[in-house]
Amino acid sequence: MATTIAIIGVPIDLGAGRRGVDMGPSAMRYTGLRPRLEALGHTVHDLGNLAVPMLETSVSPPADAKLRYLEPIAELCATLADRVAATVAAGQLPLILGGDHSLAIGSVSGSARGRSPGLIWIDAHADFNTAATTPSGNIHGMALAALTGYGHPLLTGLAGRTPAVPPERVALIAVRDLDPLEREALRGSSIHVFTMHEVDRRGMAAVVEEAVQRVSTGGAGFHVSFDLDVVDPREAPGVGTPVFGGISRREAHLAMELLALSGGIRSLDLVEVNPILDERNATAELAVELALSALGKRIL
Repeated sequence: MATTIAIIGVPIDLGAGRRGVDMGPSAMRYTGLRPRLEALGHTVHDLGNLAVPMLETSVSPPADAKLRYLEPIAELCATLADRVAATVAAGQLPLILGGDHSLAIGSVSGSARGRSPGLIWIDAHADFNTAATTPSGNIHGMALAALTGYGHPLLTGLAGRTPAVPPERVALIAVRDLDPLEREALRGSSIHVFTMHEVDRRGMAAVVEEAVQRVSTGGAGFHVSFDLDVVDPREAPGVGTPVFGGISRREAHLAMELLALSGGIRSLDLVEVNPILDERNATAELAVELALSALGKRIL
């Protein structure tokens, strides 16, 4: 169904270990995102980019090596949560362009404010570290933990409650690269984890259909957070943390098409597009193609 979509760019790379994903929103817009969404019948408002402090000029060195750039990331996520909550309250579907995956702390929290959506997290990584388990201190590797109530209080309470999303309402799809302590924490959680092994064995369709069933309740729908590094780097080279053995382009489209057919998408992130590492903007183009599939584009 046609809807009103609000595009919000979040050019942040403070949460990542490599620079460049701050240019992701521009790279995705460059592909003609807005007119292509409008061609599907949607009304589209591009709200521009949130103001993000520049590492070179406006950000002090990280005070805590286990929570790098905590304060500016938390401040940005709080602003994003307010923007997304207002967009949802206005009856619009937020489409958030990243930027590193730390931004999802804000986008998911905003989508969950006053509501109880589920969460489908499609990613090569679980992003389930905290300061106690992280080997890097990069907050993009802590986003899912924060949203399910684990981690620093500046990151866990942006929905107006903790957790923003109960772990049992979360499905993690196609994960294949876990840190040792993160793996232990994930095993002890109530998150529904569908590893790359399960995608290979059962097929993407079965995995997505079960994920939707597990996160959906009471008609609240769900947020989709899609990290481009879930796709094999041979097809999505422009990401900061590539891991070989990922899903194919076609599997990614199938996942988004099935999520669209479920009718449950209430908000959507596309994150970790790094144009510096890309080849002819191929990864940004793929991200936009996936957004179109999630928002109604069909083969026939």
